[in-house]
Amino acid sequence: MREYLVTLLLAATLCYVITPLVRTWALKVGAVAQIRVRDIHTTPTPRWGGLAMWIAMALTFVMVNHLSLVGKSFTRESLGIFLAATLLVAIGLIDDRFELDALTKLAGQSLAAGILLLFGIQVLWVPMNGVITLPPSIGQLITVLIVVVTINAVNFIDGLDGLAAGIVAISGAAFFAFAYLLAVIYGFSRAGAPSLITAVIIGVCIGFLPHNVHPARIFMGDSGSMFLGLLLAASAITLTGQIDPNAIAAENLGPTLLPLALPFAVLAIPLIDLSSAIIRRLRAGQSPFASDKEHLHHRIMRAGNSHLRTTLILYLWTATIAFPVVVSAFAPLWVAAIVAGAALAATISFTRKNSSAVKVAR
Repeated sequence: MREYLVTLLLAATLCYVITPLVRTWALKVGAVAQIRVRDIHTTPTPRWGGLAMWIAMALTFVMVNHLSLVGKSFTRESLGIFLAATLLVAIGLIDDRFELDALTKLAGQSLAAGILLLFGIQVLWVPMNGVITLPPSIGQLITVLIVVVTINAVNFIDGLDGLAAGIVAISGAAFFAFAYLLAVIYGFSRAGAPSLITAVIIGVCIGFLPHNVHPARIFMGDSGSMFLGLLLAASAITLTGQIDPNAIAAENLGPTLLPLALPFAVLAIPLIDLSSAIIRRLRAGQSPFASDKEHLHHRIMRAGNSHLRTTLILYLWTATIAFPVVVSAFAPLWVAAIVAGAALAATISFTRKNSSAVKVAR
């Protein structure tokens, strides 16, 4: 655990130090978010936060690859994740400066998923009437879909200062807890790469947040949201799609379904927002990629909540959904149920301090 904590803190420190430098560069080259109708910010703000995150990740990898435990996490899969993330950051930087169209970005996301496939990162099984091994073509298709959906879910939730970075940090912490349990305590070698990647995810988000909380001095931009979405998706696929579910069940690590349930739990809020946005726009005869001001955070703010309070509400709901699922891997289900109940009660109590916010959430 100490080595992964060092990795996390190193990534956080580097990202915190590098972000102001990237902000200055973004201002010089014009990578700035101007004020649009759907936006909440009121001052033109530089983007390219994703570049600071990527640099912090790259430097962290260089500095920790000699550590005895973390060094074992540098596998072929880790290289594939790094290369795919690098591609998306490059595409995101161009988009943050020149505004690429949605189909171009979608093609780039699919290409990044293809890089993961080239490095052997794909879903291999699903729990249906036991465990079904997927044909390679089906597994590859599901892998691409998971990557694209996760990237866009993170992108859609990136509408308030500090919102996406905080939710991804919470999601990364939930992933890390399960990955660490499998890799270090139970010796599942495939869990090494997810432990490393999720530690870095948490670190770069923590390091970026001080610059991104309201009022934000820099946005992560599409370079950041696609970068974080790719890392989360790749960690989930590597962790849940390739570890033998029967071996997990044999270790009494919760139900066999847990490895596939966890990604949906940790990304519940972004996925709900993404799904509702697509349905809403299709019903209105619009493109799923059209912009509007009907995201969860928009609606909660319209209910009378401040910028900060809206962010905290969505943080709490993310943790309330994600961590009880993780606890079920460590403890009996009745313990996880108690944790879930306590977390739900606390979150509802916080949310209900503004009665109209509850009406929106329902």
